[in-house]
Amino acid sequence: MSLLNILSPEGVKHDLLALGALVTRLNPGVIPFAEADHFTLHVSGGEYNVAANLSSCFGMRSAIVSAMVDYPIGRRIENAVRRAGVVPYYRRFAHDGVRGPNMAIVWSDEGRGVRPPVVFYNRSNEAADRLKPGDFDWQKILGSKEQPNVRWFHSGGIFSALSPTTPELVIEAMQAAKAAGAVVSFDLNYRAKLWAAASASGDSGSAQAGERASKILRKIVSYVDVLVGNEEDLQKGLGIRGPEVEKAAGSRKREMDASAFFNMIKNVVRDFPNIKMVATTLREVHSANRHSWSALLWYEGKEYSAPVCELDIYDRVGGGDGFAAGLFYGLMKNKSPEEALRLGWAHGAMLTTTPGDTSMVSLDQVEAFSAGGSARIQR
Repeated sequence: MSLLNILSPEGVKHDLLALGALVTRLNPGVIPFAEADHFTLHVSGGEYNVAANLSSCFGMRSAIVSAMVDYPIGRRIENAVRRAGVVPYYRRFAHDGVRGPNMAIVWSDEGRGVRPPVVFYNRSNEAADRLKPGDFDWQKILGSKEQPNVRWFHSGGIFSALSPTTPELVIEAMQAAKAAGAVVSFDLNYRAKLWAAASASGDSGSAQAGERASKILRKIVSYVDVLVGNEEDLQKGLGIRGPEVEKAAGSRKREMDASAFFNMIKNVVRDFPNIKMVATTLREVHSANRHSWSALLWYEGKEYSAPVCELDIYDRVGGGDGFAAGLFYGLMKNKSPEEALRLGWAHGAMLTTTPGDTSMVSLDQVEAFSAGGSARIQR
């Protein structure tokens, strides 16, 4: 295996290009949904969040390929993408004024104490699940080996779960990205509800949906250089053998155990010798608002671990995407693997201290925390 070959930023249009769905997340705060009267709207998307974080916190040139519906909710999302400094490449859809297609809604409250957060979806007639191979001119967007436009391409399991055509679009894009010399990354982000809903028969059981998901994700990962995913993602998304996640839940030793994750990597790279790097976050949930947090990185056979810190959570959604953004930034800035890991760990931790799914912190703050800084007042 060879080291990651990351293109120089000179003459390249985008540092990172993400492919995924844009959504609105409606958050009632600590009020349970059945009692809520007011919701805060956040623009989100597992793949988009990485691009937005890289732009707003790390000052990198990022872009998103996605679906956009020409109606007021679409314009609200477009405005947020613009404010984040992310360059869009949209496949546009007209709204029929009644049924759609729509920009999806994710409902997610914050929980409190022993009451956990709750997440559910309204992705009915979503524009993004109509995206298919041939919808985008990848050579125009990504460039070529002789004249590349993108240094790093990123997508994930959430977008891949939306429909039978979205994983094929991911593969088409990955092939074009590799041909243009970009590093290819993928966040498994395994979501059982989404894979079950996207099952071809519509009424497949969870076992059948899981088998379908694993088959699709294994095909995608064969094109990937950098894989992001925890033990559950690797087991349920790729069918990689490892400890039983559910039975072990609740044990601090188990949930923060680096050795279990690193042992699984041997099976990952055996099945996928194209993978050069695997990264994950470790999180032990003491309550909805108090977590222990760490991160791990396997890179070319070497193992790296971030420290364990205690988080007072304001909004946990997006922490994993914050980790990925910081890690990718460090690598694109030619930091050592250990430094890149700590930047991802620090940014993911800090992202949970603010509302919403994307970064509201500065690079100075991330670097200070990564280097061992504290929460003492800054004067």
